[in-house]
Amino acid sequence: MNNLKKTIFWNGDKYLIFVNLQAERIKRIVMSKEKEFYDKLKLSLEETTTFPTNYMFKFIIPTDKDKFEQIDNMFNKLGAVIRSKTSKNEKFTSLTILVDMNTSGEIIEKYKEVGTVEGVISL
Repeated sequence: MNNLKKTIFWNGDKYLIFVNLQAERIKRIVMSKEKEFYDKLKLSLEETTTFPTNYMFKFIIPTDKDKFEQIDNMFNKLGAVIRSKTSKNEKFTSLTILVDMNTSGEIIEKYKEVGTVEGVISL
């Protein structure tokens, strides 16, 4: 490993390549875990839910009007009922969203879409 570090510091291009390889490897591991999670969720939903269904999403977000509006807009045209409750210290807001969903795939796509909002925690 010491030889590698000397090479890296001697040649900046090799350092960048090494970092990119590590980042790509980590990205693949995370994507693999995410796919595994959603595959299990889909199977569970299909085994326990009759579609169409009135599904309850639960999220925790940092208390931020823009983040709330982002998520609200994602459910806006679906006829969703959204309830929010701010934590005692007002740092976080919990969201409960009730909305009609037709398939397990729709539910998973919604989780993925909401997951793009920075700081969101899906429950």
